Amino acid sequence: MAGRERVVRMSVEQPLWRALTGYRVLTLIYAALLVGFGRGKYERFWVAVVFLAVLAVWTLVTLPRVANAASCTKRFLGLDLVVALTGILLTPLADFDAQHFDGPTLPSIWTAGSVLAFALKGGWRWAAFASTLVAAANIVERGEPSEDTFHNVLLVWVASIAIGYVVEVARASERTLARALEIEAATRERERLARDIHDSVLQVLAMVQRRGTALGGEAAELGRMAGEQEVALRTLVSSGLVPTTRVSEDSAEGAVVRVVEVEPEGAESAETDLRTLLAPHASSRVTFAEPGAPVLLVTGAARELAAAVSAALDNVRVHAGPDAQAWILVEDEPDEVIVTVRDDGPGIPEGRLDQAEGEGRLGVALSIRGRLRDLGGTAELISVSGQGTEVELKVPKVSRGKAGSAR
Repeated sequence: MAGRERVVRMSVEQPLWRALTGYRVLTLIYAALLVGFGRGKYERFWVAVVFLAVLAVWTLVTLPRVANAASCTKRFLGLDLVVALTGILLTPLADFDAQHFDGPTLPSIWTAGSVLAFALKGGWRWAAFASTLVAAANIVERGEPSEDTFHNVLLVWVASIAIGYVVEVARASERTLARALEIEAATRERERLARDIHDSVLQVLAMVQRRGTALGGEAAELGRMAGEQEVALRTLVSSGLVPTTRVSEDSAEGAVVRVVEVEPEGAESAETDLRTLLAPHASSRVTFAEPGAPVLLVTGAARELAAAVSAALDNVRVHAGPDAQAWILVEDEPDEVIVTVRDDGPGIPEGRLDQAEGEGRLGVALSIRGRLRDLGGTAELISVSGQGTEVELKVPKVSRGKAGSAR
């Protein structure tokens, strides 16, 4: 599959910005209705009308400003808060009795939207700053604040700080998730490279070492050098290099985007008959048993499964001896494909696999189990000393991970 794999996850705070946009419009309408239905109580009704006109224009013009964190600048927040505070302080000029009764201010609950914008942009500290100024303006506007005034002020103060704190926690969680995605993608790419190296270069170096030791003389020296290079290369692979993944956060869109670079190749999403990939393994010492009908898998998954089978047969040749017999059995189930590789060798002594992984020899772990894990499948190895080894590979028909990427 040519190009890149893109995994886009919407930021958890983006719905809050959308909610704030709707809140500002709805509370503008609410404030206008309050003034309209209560026009008889205003001694200077024109003051309320002028302010509401300004508030309506400001709200509608600045809707894009509260679409996301990037467009909601500090300057906008400051001007927005000034509009809210001005509306609160103008209330006694329009309604002479406002200081004696706990009625709504001119902007009413629209003011809370301005405070919430501070919370979404800067967290709980910004929310505390804005809500404190709003509280002071309300107390000044009332002149003689009542218990209800203090109750409303405290409610806005606590609610805005709580929302700001939740936003900070959400952002920290997103950063942690982005880092985890980066590590996961880099690890998978590193394991893919390690499997390919194991199946090619490391196998050749190991063979040169064994043959050189058996031949002796100058060949033994070549074998020794090949062995040293094998150890060095295994160490390099185990340390992990060449990550080709980057994770970026687009703050303007509020999205975390994981971009995994892969090698371009042909139509990996097409299906391939697994039998055609496994049939070349058949020989006088390898018996291949297959279904009569095609065993179709996504091309990427089929290749990875065939590579895992090849790795299992390599282990048979290396550890079971040149005279060992091996059998490959393919089973095409409704939801999965099962490939079993069995041999009549001496088997694997208990604890040998753990010891091999500790020495950096990761053939089974990477070439077999790693491949199947990336496909969403499983690899089970059953071995009894003196009774051979059986490797059972299971891959779902709709496999994930490497199924659609290039090897």
